[in-house]
Amino acid sequence: MTKNQSTQSFDPLSFLLVFLLLCLVGLFAYALNNHSEVLEPFGFLFLAACGYFVFLRWSFRKRRASAELTDQDLLEKKNLLEADIRKEGEVVESLHKKIRNYSQLKGVSERLGLCLSVEDTTAAICREVNFLFSHGDATVILYEFHTKTGDLGITFSHKNQMQVHLKSKKGDLFDGWVVKTLQPLLVENTRSDFRFDMERNAPEEDRAVGSLVSTPLVVGHKVLGILRVDVPLENHFTVEDLRFLTTIGGLGAVALENAQLYDHVRNLAIRDSLTGLFLRRYLMERLSEEINRQLRHKGEMSLLMLDLDEFKRYNDRFGHTAGDIVLRSLAATLNETFPEPGNVICRWGGEEFCVLLPDCTKSRAAQLAEALRKKVEWQQIMLRRQETNITISVGVAALPKDAQFKEDLIARSDEALLKAKAAGRNRVVLC
Repeated sequence: MTKNQSTQSFDPLSFLLVFLLLCLVGLFAYALNNHSEVLEPFGFLFLAACGYFVFLRWSFRKRRASAELTDQDLLEKKNLLEADIRKEGEVVESLHKKIRNYSQLKGVSERLGLCLSVEDTTAAICREVNFLFSHGDATVILYEFHTKTGDLGITFSHKNQMQVHLKSKKGDLFDGWVVKTLQPLLVENTRSDFRFDMERNAPEEDRAVGSLVSTPLVVGHKVLGILRVDVPLENHFTVEDLRFLTTIGGLGAVALENAQLYDHVRNLAIRDSLTGLFLRRYLMERLSEEINRQLRHKGEMSLLMLDLDEFKRYNDRFGHTAGDIVLRSLAATLNETFPEPGNVICRWGGEEFCVLLPDCTKSRAAQLAEALRKKVEWQQIMLRRQETNITISVGVAALPKDAQFKEDLIARSDEALLKAKAAGRNRVVLC
């Protein structure tokens, strides 16, 4: 028997009633033996007292039952109030979380708005997602669709702001599902999700994926890529995480499209429409930057000035359309010969071209120029169903041996080009 049960079984009024009855029985016995004349009034008093105590006991039980019902009602109201308070607390916490999320999204939108180029925009998207989904083992992957081939390819793959090299460059079966359906994807457990057969998934250099969220980057009817976050843990992501990533993906898709448009317009402004090479004004900007850098680090750089030999003869013989074919062919050969990052290939004007080679000695530049000259000379071009070939003359100047200023370097390379043409064309001349 518990303490509460023993307390409830003890009734003080019943105990008092029994005690008084015992006292009255004793007095009644005493009166019966010694004072018989008081027996009748005493008996009446005894019965009245018994009835009164019975009434008191009944009244007390009734009031106690009413009090217990009141306590139960109050307890129920208390529980309801506590449930309401908890519910309101959850609502308040949810509102606080939404406010924090909206505040974070506002910051993401502002930072993405500051990015102009595609490279800066994609880096900012991954950086923001990595910060918002701050988990030590979270890997953020951004895929982009190649504008020409339409293939999916990795643009960024970061883990804790450090680049991660993945074996599958075009995505796995999860990414294929997002591409096929163009719907956000939440996989709580990659091993038990019935939609995917993990045996078909190519291993990514032993990189474990337990759960993931992924969303397509879509603007209108245009698909730009896929944004994905995965961790080795199972059941790590929730529907709220997917909804949050989808919102970020929407902001990122708009920013990415704007960056692509910006890069396209910028390319139109700095590239020649016929050859696709840089224009002279862009070369002049880069030339100033590279000269300052090389002088600051005591490095070397070279400048090639080249010209098509007797280009007017091709125009007169085959027409201006054939001349355009020759210029495009030479531009393609230049891109093949100088593919290293940092090289700037420019159409200087007409049939004259210029190549800036940072961190390149004069002797190395002369070797590259001679290889270019031979490649152009041996190349066959079909003009009006006739095979023909072209030749070029090249002048080479270097910094700091030949000049230390932009105008002087251009003048020295141009002088070398004039010497090459005066010496019979189809040759390389050093300043």
